[in-house]
Amino acid sequence: MSAVWTENEAPTLGKEAKIERETHKLEKRLCRQVGQAIVDYNMIEEGDRIMVCMSGGKDSYGMLDILIKMKQRAPINFELVAVNLDQKQPGFPEHILPEYLATTGVPFHIETQDTYSIVKRNIPEGKTMCSLCSRLRRGILYKVARELKCNKLALGHHRDDMLQTFFLNMFFGGKLKGMPPKLTSDNGEFIVIRPMAYVAEKDLIRWAEHRQFPIIPCSLCGSQENLQRVQAGKMLREWEKQYPGRAETMFTALQNVVPSHLMDSKLHDFKNLKTTGIPDENGDKAFDEEEFPTTAMPGLPGLQVIPV
Repeated sequence: MSAVWTENEAPTLGKEAKIERETHKLEKRLCRQVGQAIVDYNMIEEGDRIMVCMSGGKDSYGMLDILIKMKQRAPINFELVAVNLDQKQPGFPEHILPEYLATTGVPFHIETQDTYSIVKRNIPEGKTMCSLCSRLRRGILYKVARELKCNKLALGHHRDDMLQTFFLNMFFGGKLKGMPPKLTSDNGEFIVIRPMAYVAEKDLIRWAEHRQFPIIPCSLCGSQENLQRVQAGKMLREWEKQYPGRAETMFTALQNVVPSHLMDSKLHDFKNLKTTGIPDENGDKAFDEEEFPTTAMPGLPGLQVIPV
């Protein structure tokens, strides 16, 4: 006997099926991208004990959620420990994260330290708080990792964060420097990993909505609308909106660096360069114009192109 739908039911069922299909594709993409990053940079190894840093934002929730799925499928054994630093911000809902983490089956630790008062006391009103806040937070999390016997720290930075950092360093720091997917901590004691290096922020937003994570906004620094990082994020989103696929192209560029075509003598020995008589595909084409795909963006918002 075939099912009979009313006029209003059929579109609803079709819409639900489409949403379910798109959500399944999103989950597969997130797991594939996180898994690829882990493999490409050898982020997780047998016997690792990984401290998953939880802020209460969509990124850290998404990271923990995907890492739990990866752990269930991984051919190696490793441990996850979720850690949140309660910085005693006024109005911070301290019950939300412990209640959520208790449902995940992952061991967790809540570290309570009043860094909020220190930041407010030392940073003038209206000034950016992130620098001092991050230094204090880093030192505390290193201490906690040591106490919990973790050898790696997982941070929830995604692809868009890494692109923003690159442009911030170029525009304001005078460096071609990004946010690495894997590096030793500044004290040399731990390995810091960013498993979501390949993940787009828009996918994390969709995943957070689907999973209904209990998001906790950062009232300490998240409301500072004039932050340079916020402006860089707006710039990248505008570029991506006008020229879809540009963010992916720029991110790919971070993985295809040609030191001989930059100007850093520490990376390439320009002073002692000699002819070899051997063809080199990275050699200078002298008078040739650089060729780019025809789909390259014709211009960038806010930048004036002057013919030469």
